[in-house]
Amino acid sequence: MTMITIYMTTALIIILTLMAFWLPIMNQDTEKLSPYECGFDPLGSARLPFSMRFFLAAILFLLFDLEIALLLPTPWASQLNTPSTSVFLAMIILLLLTLGLIYEWLQGGLEWAE
Repeated sequence: MTMITIYMTTALIIILTLMAFWLPIMNQDTEKLSPYECGFDPLGSARLPFSMRFFLAAILFLLFDLEIALLLPTPWASQLNTPSTSVFLAMIILLLLTLGLIYEWLQGGLEWAE
């Protein structure tokens, strides 16, 4: 039974690998062949104006993404000898980020269009 599973798995891997080489469209798009796929023209000027609102939105996204990484161990920290300390520190992180979000909101930093 084990050998049948190994043979079937190997056959499936070979079939999927061959299909991955034969099925894709062979004519590539010129945008995909370009060295930059970010939407900027690679042959134009490198000193084009950059939207500060887009930059602010990206920084805020990274900040709140970091919040998730910082709060991820909280359920396991509740198993420690002093879970109240872990919960207190997690609440401080959430409070600081919430205050920062409220400040950005009141300053108009989250409004995309004027």
